[in-house]
Amino acid sequence: MPTDYSITDKFGGNLAGILSDKLLKVYPEFKSAEFVKIIEQKCVDKTYTQRVDLLADELKKSLPMGYPEAISVLMQILEEENPNETGMFTNFYWILPIGKFVEKYGLNHLDLSLDAIEEITKRNTGEYAIRPFIRKYPEESLKRIKQWALSDNFHLRRLASEGLRPKLPWAPKLDVFIEKPEPVFQILEMLKEDPVKFVKKSVANHLTDYIKVNPSPTKNLIRQWSKTDNPHTMWIIKHATRKFPEILE
Repeated sequence: MPTDYSITDKFGGNLAGILSDKLLKVYPEFKSAEFVKIIEQKCVDKTYTQRVDLLADELKKSLPMGYPEAISVLMQILEEENPNETGMFTNFYWILPIGKFVEKYGLNHLDLSLDAIEEITKRNTGEYAIRPFIRKYPEESLKRIKQWALSDNFHLRRLASEGLRPKLPWAPKLDVFIEKPEPVFQILEMLKEDPVKFVKKSVANHLTDYIKVNPSPTKNLIRQWSKTDNPHTMWIIKHATRKFPEILE
């Protein structure tokens, strides 16, 4: 996504300051100055992803409580939901370390963490945080993801697709369903006529991923979908196959 600033620079002492200001309002014991100072010192020469990790780790150290209590505090600073089809580096970029916090420290608290991911996604994205839970709790995660696919909130519908992508950028490969993608395809079926471009683009990119990792059933699915005259499904197919036109021949 083109930006007029360095993404990496956004995830340093300035973001630590933003988080500190918000945390002090709901958790007065938070040692704001110390947190900012540590981030400023440790973030030097680190990449964007390393800085997000650092912020999550220092949040863990700076919230001297168990995970349920800590995530309760962090949920209180999320503020209003995002009404726009915007990505993770826009107005709500400061929430990314909270998603990383859930990803790294919430794996033994399934329901609590899925609830947190749901709220995070309404403002930023939970597409990275959800992946360890899919690996450890595939059936339970799919149950919640199906609920998201039916949600009135388009951010959650997008997450139902984006979180399950096998080749999500900046994330390790998710191979849980690659050999047997039927559970994932069932969820994509629920989204194939979605009118929101933010969701449609995710479904299309998801299909493109599967063309690469397990082409045969994916091509069959796309050919089935191509029989429709639904404009949203047609858009998804066109976008998904733009580099693979032979699929529709």
